Amino acid sequence: MIDIFSSLGNRLSHFGKDSASLEVIHRAMVENPWFSKADILMAIDAICKEFLDRDKLQKWTNAYHKTEPKRVGIVMAGNIPLVGFYDLLCVLMAGHTAIVKPSSKDKVLTEYIIEQLQDIEPTIAIEPFSDKSQPDMVIATGGDQAARHFQSRYADIPTLIRGSRHSVAVLSGKESATELTDLNRDIFSYNGLGCRNISLIFLPAGKELKFIPPSPNPMMQGNYAHNKALKTMLGIPFTDLGGYLMVESCSFSNDISQINYCYYHNVQEVEHWIDENDKSLQCIVSNIIHHPRRVEFGKAQYPTLWDVADGVDVMNFLTQQ
Repeated sequence: MIDIFSSLGNRLSHFGKDSASLEVIHRAMVENPWFSKADILMAIDAICKEFLDRDKLQKWTNAYHKTEPKRVGIVMAGNIPLVGFYDLLCVLMAGHTAIVKPSSKDKVLTEYIIEQLQDIEPTIAIEPFSDKSQPDMVIATGGDQAARHFQSRYADIPTLIRGSRHSVAVLSGKESATELTDLNRDIFSYNGLGCRNISLIFLPAGKELKFIPPSPNPMMQGNYAHNKALKTMLGIPFTDLGGYLMVESCSFSNDISQINYCYYHNVQEVEHWIDENDKSLQCIVSNIIHHPRRVEFGKAQYPTLWDVADGVDVMNFLTQQ
């Protein structure tokens, strides 16, 4: 499997540089207008650098022992390009059969990856998910409502089910210009649709934060216009970044066009807040907070093999059942 995924990495290193892969990008963007070429290339780059490096794969898999092969259903989300790839990688590396149900919003890219894997190794254990599929285990990702549905539907077998999560940044006020530029990417990549997108920023009292966001996806205009009109009508102060709003609040933002910020007087206040909200957190971008899901500036969208989603080790789930 390490050979297979290393070969996939070699192939994907050329993605977007030839007519065939450019056509795949075009079809993916038609299928899901939220996707941009930059989004797709960033997702592929992150997969190649963090998930498909031979040495990293070897070191990662050395920590686990293969178990009896099982049939594992993977119900993928489609909020960002290839968000379900890590689960596919884990299932196959654990020696199981992957029964894959791509999101209708990300079928083009998911099916392209599967086609590449099957071309590298025709006997690779990947099957399409259907109503007749009888998985022994299921990994499913979606919103909170979808999570409840999956928990009910697959109540009789082992499941790993993910709902909604949020990510935050905790600043010291001494960040470099480079770190703030990297934070900009952590916030605005993928139109803020990913659970690793920063939607809440903690700032030292008295500090100001200025962003120059990228031009928003046209799909966001409705959310932005509605959110701005509602805030104006209710008299809620905001800073208009043009396509995005910044609002002072110590709670998570539920609008993709809104970034919240919160002032603190000492880091202990933030640590206490994190303890209370840990089950809702995906990752924390910071140089001053110690947390198992802390990442460096600019790395929120580049999870490593060891950055387990929702704090749950997928490989451990797959090899301990």
